[in-house]
Amino acid sequence: MPTTIDLRSDTVTKPSAAMRAAMLDAAVGDDVYDQDPTIHRLQHVMAEQFGFEAALFFPTGTQSNLAALLAHCQRGDEYIVGQEAHTYKYEGGGAAVLGSIQPQPLLNQADGSIALNDIEASIKPDDIHFARTRLIALENTIGGRVLPMAYMAEVRKLATSRGLAVHLDGARVFNAAVKLGLAPADVCKGLDSVSVCLSKGLGTPAGSVLCGSKALIADARRWRKMLGGGMRQVGILAAAGLYALEHNVQRLAEDHENAGLLAAGLGEISELRVEPVQTNIVFVHVAAADVAPLSAYLANHGVVASVGQRTRLVTHLDVSAAQLRQTVQKFKDYFNNKN
Repeated sequence: MPTTIDLRSDTVTKPSAAMRAAMLDAAVGDDVYDQDPTIHRLQHVMAEQFGFEAALFFPTGTQSNLAALLAHCQRGDEYIVGQEAHTYKYEGGGAAVLGSIQPQPLLNQADGSIALNDIEASIKPDDIHFARTRLIALENTIGGRVLPMAYMAEVRKLATSRGLAVHLDGARVFNAAVKLGLAPADVCKGLDSVSVCLSKGLGTPAGSVLCGSKALIADARRWRKMLGGGMRQVGILAAAGLYALEHNVQRLAEDHENAGLLAAGLGEISELRVEPVQTNIVFVHVAAADVAPLSAYLANHGVVASVGQRTRLVTHLDVSAAQLRQTVQKFKDYFNNKN
């Protein structure tokens, strides 16, 4: 039976045999009692790598981001966020529904940033008529785009001048670090918190880690409990994370190279328009009339993709360069047979 090529996301990867072995051998304890030694080690390593005082393991990135927003803001407060950001668009409105935190969504620019002038203009005055602006939430990478370091510095400067905190949804921040050739701590320098996903790109079965100050992480731990994220012998997942940090970070450069290969091949098809690629996400524009038949054709030929008028294809450790060349050929075959 031919192997399926799954390009829907970098979350679809399976843990390798070596990662499974590390999970099997993990020392565990009850993490709700703060007694899991492997969780302790993962949290220490992550805090150190990202330049923060403390860190906390979460089952999901959505919960990690939500706990961060809840720790930074109170009921009736506001956070400034991009309209394309995961915390605003793809997390079920949790900040508003569960935290009574008002989002102030702003337009993302072509490079994924939010214009500094837009941010500053959206900060509310100290007036009882307005929600209190407390936080700026960014995402890096966002749609595969790496936020420029100079821009990050300007956001931090603006936030400091206005008494705001800055949270980073760093689900794929390791991709940004590898692309920039920087250490994670340098990419996140001066931020107040960052949520890092271990199951996007790094190949673990689950888990995200929130990094921040000791005080923020203490608040986030309480929120995690209320949100149902307290787990018991979860060192088996922490062991997967530690394995990934040691073996699967620098190899992200291979995913970036493969995304470039995929984009170049698809760019040879006149019926498609391919957006510029920076990391491991390729966006391809498909005519509306081709969406359904192309999706069916790919599925029938072993390629799983979320085909739409703006199709997202994601490279990861379970897809090889050879498989991506096969994928390009399947796209070409569809359009050649169609004509």
